[in-house]
Amino acid sequence: MIAHPAILDVSRELARQVAWLLQAERRRRGTRAGTRSLTCFWQAVLGLRWFRDRADPQRLGRDHRISRATAYRYLDEVIDVLADQAPDLHQALKHAHEHDMAYVILDGTVITADHVGEKTTSVQGKTIDLWYSGKAGEHGGNIQALSAPNGFPLWVSDVESGSTHDLTAAREHALGALYAAASQGLPTLADGGYEGTGIGVHTPIKHPPGNQALDADNRTYNALLRRLRCLGERGFALLTGRWRTLQRITASPSKIGSIIQAALALTHLEHRPT
Repeated sequence: MIAHPAILDVSRELARQVAWLLQAERRRRGTRAGTRSLTCFWQAVLGLRWFRDRADPQRLGRDHRISRATAYRYLDEVIDVLADQAPDLHQALKHAHEHDMAYVILDGTVITADHVGEKTTSVQGKTIDLWYSGKAGEHGGNIQALSAPNGFPLWVSDVESGSTHDLTAAREHALGALYAAASQGLPTLADGGYEGTGIGVHTPIKHPPGNQALDADNRTYNALLRRLRCLGERGFALLTGRWRTLQRITASPSKIGSIIQAALALTHLEHRPT
């Protein structure tokens, strides 16, 4: 075997902040000093390596001289502690109000996961793969997100199965609060997949049937909406590009919600360290 040095491209300050959260969790649990194989700092490094480099937990365990089972357990602790720090929807909307944002952007994506053979019945009465997304053409979990006008991610939902439509997932996790925010002057911009969401959620105007064309006002509206809304895709790109483990989840897809919420918390810690 050949040993070689490696650099984890996250700041030491971020690792310290994650370590502080882990330390607080150990105190809450009443963990006695000296009973853990890794200090809070090195447990934080283990978790950050997994998020940043998609490192295999077995390799992480070997590198940190702990068992595979302990590596998985430590990693789950990091995910849970960070996910608890992610803002919920009401906190995200409050933040948007306090910072005088003109609007928020609603978008959905499918986080790819390994194949799962769980079945369900579609609305047409057919048996389908629960976690298979026809939209993405692969297995995964549906995640809804809100972004600021500049595309910075503010909130992510818990996971729904990949076969769930964006509109259905939005109704489950977001629309009630978005309607209330719109009544207070904070509208939401969304793409055509959210058509029919209701007042306060702005979607493109559909082209009329046949050979009819949209009038100039409606075409202008759609162009402006598209230009403003497109930055919402930056939120998911920022999360999946920075935290590569989101590019394909090898754990149970039911954990995707906690994992992406943890990634959101890491992103907020990096950009707002205080």
